[in-house]
Amino acid sequence: MKNKIITLIIAIFFLININANSQGNAPDYNKKPTEFIYKGVSFYQLPYAFNALEPNIDKETMLFHYDRHHKAYFMKYVDAMEGKPQLKIEDLCKKISQYPETVKNNAGGYFNHILYFQIMLPGGSNLPKGKLAIAIDQKFGSFENLKKQISDAATSRFGSGWAWLSVSENGELFVSSTSNQENPMMDVVKDRGTSILALDVWEHAYYLKYQNKRKDYIENYWKVLNWDEVGKMFEKALKK
Repeated sequence: MKNKIITLIIAIFFLININANSQGNAPDYNKKPTEFIYKGVSFYQLPYAFNALEPNIDKETMLFHYDRHHKAYFMKYVDAMEGKPQLKIEDLCKKISQYPETVKNNAGGYFNHILYFQIMLPGGSNLPKGKLAIAIDQKFGSFENLKKQISDAATSRFGSGWAWLSVSENGELFVSSTSNQENPMMDVVKDRGTSILALDVWEHAYYLKYQNKRKDYIENYWKVLNWDEVGKMFEKALKK
């Protein structure tokens, strides 16, 4: 029942957008979104155009995902943090148990999506290299084994959530999955670490193009992954 309601909401959003387009308000999918500031706080700006990840992730999904869902998490996060001590969102996640549920949900939603959008690239990039490639081989035996573990974690996640590649406190890579908008940086999850790869398996991330074929979406996600960026994040996590 819950999944049917989510699907219906996505369909309604899609119909609203079609109606807006018919009235001459169509978004320019060929351009990056413009800067958005809410209550003095800058929203993470997508580094590529809405249609840049096609055919693997379609422009309509990117528009709704970034400009509706992601932006809503951002604004609700800013609202929820009014009057509270201002922390870097990574530091906030590490002590999220000290905050109300609304802060956890929206801080997680905002942080998770930043990572998700940041590590994708039109056309993708080469396979992991350097220190990251060595660490993957040492921990998982091969890149293909890592890819399978992450894909399995994403496919088997019941309902809404995420699959992650993270770095533990002792510098080891590990794969995990979280529900809803939780992430491995939060002090309320079992497997904790610094996330360097995020795979969103909420239905709004893929349903307009793939419907219930989550596996197809996951397979095509790998084609737009920016391993150079993931590698930079890995080395940064090691320095911490």
